[in-house]
Amino acid sequence: MKKETKVGFVGIGVMGKSMASHLLHAGFPLYIYTRTKEKAQRLLESGAIWKESIADLAKECDVVFTMVGYPKDVEETYLGEEGLLQYAKQGSYLIDMTTSEPSLAIRIYEEGKKKNIHVLDAPVSGGDIGARDAKLTIMVGGEEQVFEACKPLFEKLGTNIILQGKAGAGQHTKMCNQITIASTMMGVSEAMVYAEKAGLDPQTVLLSISTGAAGSWSLDNLAPRMIAQNFEPGFYIKHFIKDMSIAVEEAKALGIHAHGLALAKKLYEELAEQGEENSGTQALYKLYK
Repeated sequence: MKKETKVGFVGIGVMGKSMASHLLHAGFPLYIYTRTKEKAQRLLESGAIWKESIADLAKECDVVFTMVGYPKDVEETYLGEEGLLQYAKQGSYLIDMTTSEPSLAIRIYEEGKKKNIHVLDAPVSGGDIGARDAKLTIMVGGEEQVFEACKPLFEKLGTNIILQGKAGAGQHTKMCNQITIASTMMGVSEAMVYAEKAGLDPQTVLLSISTGAAGSWSLDNLAPRMIAQNFEPGFYIKHFIKDMSIAVEEAKALGIHAHGLALAKKLYEELAEQGEENSGTQALYKLYK
């Protein structure tokens, strides 16, 4: 991608704001749109250009990244009357980094193909820290030549960037990621509460178990937040429930009984009912506590 490539970003949330910032600081002209303009203020002050609608942004840009909330938001952003596929330029690149439904990713790809618009599904993992440090894992579905064309941009956002297969493969890979995290978060929460109840220093416990067979990203990054009683969202519980709901349906379609996933979803839904839906996923600790 050339430096004059005009890049758009739709969705300036917890992770999107950091991701968009990396693209801006890499020297690309950056055009942004989000439902709440105030969330984009810092980017605008740094030189990003505001667009009043998705349609206006699509008309301007060569590449557009999207990081929105739910599959219904993805569908509206791409397939709605004012959506990207109605207004994007022929030959442009559309990259959805939202965790969404594999079937929807395939549908968007096929619609893009009809209009000579290149589409990739590229959900990420790494949370707010990975987004902030440009160390995200990026799981991509789509055509290899499109992936290669966009890889220089991905490299501004992450360090583990892998083409997993054709359209929808990125979303299926993200489901594998979320299924793993679902059970891991139960284990991390249980372990921290157990350590406290046993009269141990949880910080010292972490020094031992985080470097052994129990080691994980969640243990390294979220257990310390549990200990510090910091439940601010690096990733919202409400969005994790959305991801697990997609994964449950996809697992059923594949004939899989995902027992750990189902239990984690039930626990997180109970937590959300207690008013924690806008807390970070580490708030599961509260339920065990």
